[in-house]
Amino acid sequence: MPLSEHEQRLLEQMEKALYAEDPKFATSLRSTGAGGAHRGRAVLGVLGFLGGMGLILAGVATAVIALGVVGFVIMFAGAVLVYSAFSGGAGAAPAAEGEQTAAPQAPKQTGPGFMGKMEDRWRRRAEGDPQ
Repeated sequence: MPLSEHEQRLLEQMEKALYAEDPKFATSLRSTGAGGAHRGRAVLGVLGFLGGMGLILAGVATAVIALGVVGFVIMFAGAVLVYSAFSGGAGAAPAAEGEQTAAPQAPKQTGPGFMGKMEDRWRRRAEGDPQ
């Protein structure tokens, strides 16, 4: 169902506002086609895994150890491909030089639990408080 002209204009205005407010986030949303690459890598990995398993079985059936080893290597490579497709680690763009990848973590707050009490005791001992 296509959008009406009014809805298209509203969508364009929202897109322009998003670009004005946070252009980096907007360009990351706009980039498409990554899902197809991940899906293709996953399919290739599953096919490699199954093919490697078949080679292992063929190596066992024919008692050719080299065939089983090659099958294991192919099966392992397929598993790594599937893992990288679903984890997003291999497809993620590297951070630019000088750019932080994650926000700095705040100091850990001590809670009322056992570890919190132990940290409080340790802190007091380091400050010279006997209790």
